[in-house]
Amino acid sequence: METRTDAIVIGGGIAGLQAAIDLADQDFRVIVVEKEPSIGGKMIALSKVFPTLDCSSCICTPRMAAAAHHELITILTYSEVEAIRRNGAHFSVTVRSKPRYVIEKDCIGCRKCEYVCPVYVPDEFEGGLGARRAIYLPFTNAIPQVALLDVDNCTFCGACAKACPTNAIDYLQEAQVTDIEAGAIIVTTGYALTPTHLIDRYGNGKLANVINGLQVERLLAPHGPYGRVLRPSDGRIPGSVAFIQCAGSRDQSLKNGSGVSWCSRVCCMYAIKQAMLLSGSLPLVDITIYYMDIRAFGKGFEQFYQNAKAMGIEFVKARVARITEGENENPRLRIERLEEDGRIEEREYDLVIITPGIVPAWESKDILPIGIGSDRFIKCEHPLLAPCRTTERGVFVAGTASGPKDIPDSIVEAGAAAMESANYLRQTGYVTTGNNHSNMR
Repeated sequence: METRTDAIVIGGGIAGLQAAIDLADQDFRVIVVEKEPSIGGKMIALSKVFPTLDCSSCICTPRMAAAAHHELITILTYSEVEAIRRNGAHFSVTVRSKPRYVIEKDCIGCRKCEYVCPVYVPDEFEGGLGARRAIYLPFTNAIPQVALLDVDNCTFCGACAKACPTNAIDYLQEAQVTDIEAGAIIVTTGYALTPTHLIDRYGNGKLANVINGLQVERLLAPHGPYGRVLRPSDGRIPGSVAFIQCAGSRDQSLKNGSGVSWCSRVCCMYAIKQAMLLSGSLPLVDITIYYMDIRAFGKGFEQFYQNAKAMGIEFVKARVARITEGENENPRLRIERLEEDGRIEEREYDLVIITPGIVPAWESKDILPIGIGSDRFIKCEHPLLAPCRTTERGVFVAGTASGPKDIPDSIVEAGAAAMESANYLRQTGYVTTGNNHSNMR
C-alpha cells in the first residue's frame, strides 16, 4: 500500500501526539506510527504528575482522543518504521504493521473475546504485576479500542472466534507493509529504563518485593492491578518502604555496559511524588529515600521536596551497596552513609522501589542517518537555539528521544518541532493538503 503525507511522527506518546495535533491544526496531513497496540506512551500508565499532582490520564487521554478524531491525522498502531530513504527534499518511509489477528475495522471493542479466553499471562501494561488474557485490549482507555491476540500464548481453542459478534478474529492475518512518501519526519520515540535486572547487587530482578518506578505508578493508579498498594509477593499492605535513587543512572557498573553516567533528571522528583502518594494512601507507612543528591531543578520542585520532608518522609544521603532477602521475603539493604562518619548499616523493609535511569527507547542509526550523541540520544543541531533540529535536514526531534526531560518540557518541544516541520514543509513546497484526506481511512 502506498500513500503520501506531509509529515510522519514516529512515536505516539505525549510528545508525538502534541506534535501531530499542532501540525494538523495548521492544515498539514500527519501519520503517527506507534509500535505499541495503543497510543499514549509511558504517560498514560502514570498515576499523577509532579509537582502539581494532577491526574496523568486527565492530561493524556484528551490528546489521545484529539489525535484519533482529527481528520488530518492517521494513526498506525502496532507498527514500526523499517526503512527511511531520502528523495531530494522529502522521504520514502516503509512501515510494517504487525498482525493483531483481529480485523481492526470490524472489532467493536466489546471484549467478549477477552472474557471467554481461558489463558492468563502477565500483563505488560501493569508492569507484570497483573494478568491479562491471551486476547485482550491493551488497557481500559486504549486508542484504538481494538483487541490484540497474543499468538505466543494462545492455545487456539477457538473460544474467542465463537464469542466475537462481528467475526473479527482472523488467525491467518499477516503483516501489512505501507510505503509512505513524506515531506518531514518528527522523531518522538521516548525513553526506556536502564535494565535494573542486570544489577547484581540489587538482586538481578529476582527479589519479589523489589520493583521499579513504573511498576509503582501502576500500584498507585486508581485503575491499577490491585486497586490499592500491595506488595507483590504476598498481597500484604507494606508497613515500610524504601526508595533507592540513581539505580543504573550515574552508574556504569551494570553488566554489558548498560549503566549510564548521566543524571536522568526526573528520577528525584518522581520518587518524591510516589513517596507522597504512598504516604497519602497508606498513612501509617514509614518511607525512606536513599539518595546521592536531590536535584529539584524546575519551577516549584524545591517546594515539592520540602513538602515531602514536612510530611515525615525520611531522606538519607547514602549509597545502597546491596539488597538481599531477609525473613518473609523482606528486602534487606546494606547502606553506606555519605554524611556523618560514613558508617555502614543494614535495614529491612517490606517493599523496596528502585528508580532506574533513562535511556533512549529507539536506536535509529540503522534506519535514519542522523547524529547520535555519546549517550545514544539523538543529537540536536544546537541544543539551545534549535533543540528540535537534528543533523539531517527535514528530520526533527522532541521529547526524551533527544535526552531526559519531564512532561512539560516534552510538550513544549513537541510544539517547537511541529513549527520547525511546518516551516520546512512550506520552504520545500511539499504540501499534500488539498488532496484526498481519506487516503488511508
